[in-house]
Amino acid sequence: MQQKTIKKTILLFSALFFTVFQANAQAEMLLSLDSARHYALEHNKNLRNAELGIDEAGLMLRETIAQGLPQISATVDYNNFFGSTASLGDFPGMTIEFNPTSNLSLAFSQLIFSGSYIVGIQSAKLYEEITRTSFEQTEREILTQVTQAYYLSLISQEARNIVAGNVENLRDLLEKTRAMVDVGMAEEVDYDQLTVQLGMLNDALRAAERQHELALNMLRLQMGLTVDAEIELTDSLDFLLETADLGTSVTKSFDLSSNPNFRLMTLQTEMAEKQINMERAAYLPTLSGFYNYTEKLLKAEFDLQPNHVIGLNLSIPIFSSGMRQARVRQARVNYEIAKNQQELVSEQLLIQEKQLRFNLNNAIEQHESQRTNLQVARRVYDNINNKYRQGMLSSLDLTTANNNLLQAENSYISAVLQLLEAQLEMDKLLDLL
Repeated sequence: MQQKTIKKTILLFSALFFTVFQANAQAEMLLSLDSARHYALEHNKNLRNAELGIDEAGLMLRETIAQGLPQISATVDYNNFFGSTASLGDFPGMTIEFNPTSNLSLAFSQLIFSGSYIVGIQSAKLYEEITRTSFEQTEREILTQVTQAYYLSLISQEARNIVAGNVENLRDLLEKTRAMVDVGMAEEVDYDQLTVQLGMLNDALRAAERQHELALNMLRLQMGLTVDAEIELTDSLDFLLETADLGTSVTKSFDLSSNPNFRLMTLQTEMAEKQINMERAAYLPTLSGFYNYTEKLLKAEFDLQPNHVIGLNLSIPIFSSGMRQARVRQARVNYEIAKNQQELVSEQLLIQEKQLRFNLNNAIEQHESQRTNLQVARRVYDNINNKYRQGMLSSLDLTTANNNLLQAENSYISAVLQLLEAQLEMDKLLDLL
């Protein structure tokens, strides 16, 4: 809980910085990972809908409670019988004329006992809790998606920079090779081979630039930004690796009860159990009281209706041809299904924990291995490049070394992405986001 509070504080300060920056530079947004995540929590449409779902559940609970509270209604009626009369036998003067009538009625009713009402309130409260848990689940998904999009944007940016750096180096080497060919220190075929290599790198650079823009568009979408919003990422891969708390992600134990997926499944099982009680409540009687007051605005000549009426209504279910029993059995079947689903989710989460821990440990090892390979590849390339400049090796050797270096660099940034994503999935399961 303390760690969550610290992270929320960091997000708040990041949001304040983000707001100040927006006021000074509307054309471009400087985004750290924390500020990107906070912005998404404020503007993501799916999260807003989930938040509105909580409001709706609260209003449904109020509606359910109000059904058992006093109900008051008023009605006004007017009746005209068009001068009709009624005769009481053949006696003179015993004719009754139906004059127009008008009444103002005030009705008051109060539910006294209803099993369905009691269970209905319990179910409405449980549904509100389900929507809150669902909101937490959606919030975690949004944070995960924004973080993944931020990682991909950084990785694609790093890949573009690597290719761009290789293009510049190769272009410089191509110019020097041209000079060496002109003075007879290198062959024309060396220059041609480097020219082909440069053309391939230019193609790779354009592809990397398109991939980077695609990743930024995905980040804009997850954050709730427009497609034309200019953004610049301020966190680097090295910074994210340095600040990544891998130790906590590896060693913290998994609490199944705190996982939103499991909690949501538990609440749905409880809801299924409440449905059994709801169907059982249909066997119970319903008792309500009422009071009616009628003010006669236009009275009939012969009026026996009293102004005040008070009473009770008792509704007793007697026989339904087995319908209520069938509904109770259906509710029990659904409850058993929900319990089985809950157990299945529990087993899946425990298996997922083991797999994610394996993935994280494997990603840590792969990162270390690829970092070592990259260091070796750079030393080999620098050595061959020096020898090529001295005319001791051919361009084929240099091209091979350059390709090996590019492959090592790509493998390294892929290992970085794999490590960051493995930690992200582990933190999501452990509720560390």
